[in-house]
Amino acid sequence: MQIQDASLSEETQKRYLNYALSVVTSRALPDVRDGLKPVQRRILYGMHRGGVRADGRYVKCARVVGEVMGKYHPHGDSSIYDALVRMAQPFTLRVPLVDGQGNFGNADGDGAAAMRYTECKLSRAAGELLNELDKDTVDFRPNYDGVEEEPVVLPARFPNLLVNGSSGIAVGMATSIPPHNLGEVIDATIAVIDEPDLAVKGILKFIKGPDFPTGGQVISTKRELEDVYTTGQGSVKVRGTWKLEEPAKGNPQIIITSIPYAVERKTVVEKIAEVIIAKKLPVLLDVRDESTDETRVVCEIKKGTDPQLVMAYLFKHTPLSTNVQVNLTCLVPVKGASGEVPAPERLDLKAMLRHFLDFRMQVVVRRLGYDLKVVQRRIHILEGFVTIFDALDETIRIIRKSQNKADAAEKLMKRFELSAEQVDAILELRLYRLAQLEINIIREELEEKRKEAKRLQQLLSSEAARWKLIRAELLELKTTYADRRATKIVGDANEPEYDAEAFIIEEDAFVLLSQQGWVKRQGSVKDLASTRVREGDAVQDVVFGSTKASVAFFSNFGACYVCRIVDVQATTGYGNPVQTMFKLADGERIVKMLSFDPRQLDVPPEIENAPEPQPPYALAVTKGGMCMRFSLRAHREPSTRAGRKYVRLTPDFPKGGDEVVYVDVCRGDEKLACATAEGHALVCMADEVPILAGAGKGVKLIKIDDPNDAVLGARLMKDSHAPLVLEHENGKTYEITVWTHLVARGNKGSELFKRGRAVRVHPVEPTVPSLEEKG
Repeated sequence: MQIQDASLSEETQKRYLNYALSVVTSRALPDVRDGLKPVQRRILYGMHRGGVRADGRYVKCARVVGEVMGKYHPHGDSSIYDALVRMAQPFTLRVPLVDGQGNFGNADGDGAAAMRYTECKLSRAAGELLNELDKDTVDFRPNYDGVEEEPVVLPARFPNLLVNGSSGIAVGMATSIPPHNLGEVIDATIAVIDEPDLAVKGILKFIKGPDFPTGGQVISTKRELEDVYTTGQGSVKVRGTWKLEEPAKGNPQIIITSIPYAVERKTVVEKIAEVIIAKKLPVLLDVRDESTDETRVVCEIKKGTDPQLVMAYLFKHTPLSTNVQVNLTCLVPVKGASGEVPAPERLDLKAMLRHFLDFRMQVVVRRLGYDLKVVQRRIHILEGFVTIFDALDETIRIIRKSQNKADAAEKLMKRFELSAEQVDAILELRLYRLAQLEINIIREELEEKRKEAKRLQQLLSSEAARWKLIRAELLELKTTYADRRATKIVGDANEPEYDAEAFIIEEDAFVLLSQQGWVKRQGSVKDLASTRVREGDAVQDVVFGSTKASVAFFSNFGACYVCRIVDVQATTGYGNPVQTMFKLADGERIVKMLSFDPRQLDVPPEIENAPEPQPPYALAVTKGGMCMRFSLRAHREPSTRAGRKYVRLTPDFPKGGDEVVYVDVCRGDEKLACATAEGHALVCMADEVPILAGAGKGVKLIKIDDPNDAVLGARLMKDSHAPLVLEHENGKTYEITVWTHLVARGNKGSELFKRGRAVRVHPVEPTVPSLEEKG
């Protein structure tokens, strides 16, 4: 063994590039010419070679898989069988290439039966990809072990890549080509033949858009589709179709008749069922799947309900509406030193058709050349037959006097100036062919073959004639295989959009937040003391409002989470943790809850281009002694699970960073009081705190010099309000009122005690707000 020193990084890079190239060219990406990945091509070729043709009988899929794995594709039986199954599924391919018998899965997501139970043969359409293989139309290469040969590409007669589409993930790239209608693709291909300068916009007059086997509707606009097919990437908006049925008895029913491509039907049913169980759409009563081979999902709704609004909700919140990604990346033949080698390239629609037509011209030229050679060889033989017929008696005499076949052949070649091929055919000729009628048949055949040779020579000498031939063959394919479009192109559907408030039953409710972060909704609250909470927990905040109003949760990490009151779980139990509704970080908790019902707090919409933040305002105080006011209008609408920032905290504050300790509505005429752990108290006018236009760090409320000190709590107060109560570790309490410790903002404040530390600020006891008056 010889050991060589090598750079690890260089070897890793070299081997990874080899792996990446292998994945790109030999596994994941289809060829633009026949639209097939290597495993698909090998399956079809293996079935073709094995005689499993469309006009033959079905054979076990296990036999096909074993044949393909043993001769052409040594990558495991599961990958081969999965590819075979997909080519047989009418809900996966627009024009299936394998005719399957048995359980090949369904649109519900159920998988196919094992290969030992299923049978298959080539479909008629697959024959159009393979039938010209025997006419030297494409190049062959050795298989993986060099024993067999396999085609580099199949001589496809139609643009299979566009018709059936393809998807795959390679190394550093991917492909996602949607299926299209065969008739439209052929019309577009013919249009490019007739008008080579036709642009993508012109081609889209023929190809309206993707045509998915599962039906549905494409709601992308013409401009969006044009951008996708021009750039070779983008997304297409697809959604299911539906109709309304109103039985004589019972409730109206929305019947979903198709679902988007690559979406499992059972997933759609499950998502709709989740909506019903969670009572997010009260007018939707029931869902059941009555599908057979055709999709029929029944959604029962209340009488008097607008089905358009129900479907608008389902399109937004279930997989009934989705975006299908488009990436027209495929392997394209590139002229190289060693011939044509495929390389990945993202194409536009015209380039895909152009590459197919160029390949089709190459195939036709090779096919015509092969046919001409066959015809010329037959003419040569027939001319020999005619020659000996004119001297039949002499020919027989020469043969009878010959020693053997070789001697007879030599004498005939010398006497009549015939070739070895002609003489061999003459000597193999049966005697009955020497009859007068048989000789006439030979002469007629010779005349026909000469005409055929002349026709083939004319085609080979005229490119225009070959394009006419290709055009005619495409039209023949359209007549044989084209069907009606399954997916409707509706463009920008003029239908009502989803309105979150359209299905909310408006009623008053109370929202209760506990100190441990549990939240719930109740229709009424009589006594907070008897409200059900977990052991050791207590009610922190209570607000009321219409189920259509918003409720805001302000966290100690400076984030505001907003949802509609109807989205809070209605229960008389403990409720749900706030973390189940929003995406809270570790250690994050809610310090204040506010209702934006106009009866409690009127928060108008934001005014565009307003010179300064508009009221109402809220005020926040942090542990580090910072404070700020901000407009609540920015938090009026429901937020995402991640919430919206209202404060930017100081990360370098001692003891684990800063956090918000107090948030409340500020009308500007209050006094702001705060107290620290080291016993400093300060009261200032609330209007001294500036109003920030966005989330910021704010200004200094109280000066903190000791790194062990921090603000424990704060409160906005008026003369009639109860004092802020600070509790010492020895149990003693200190009251901070609006008449004491009043100084300018930013000072150290007054010292309440000399020794020890305060442990907490007493929280304000929550009260049940009135349904009639603003709080």
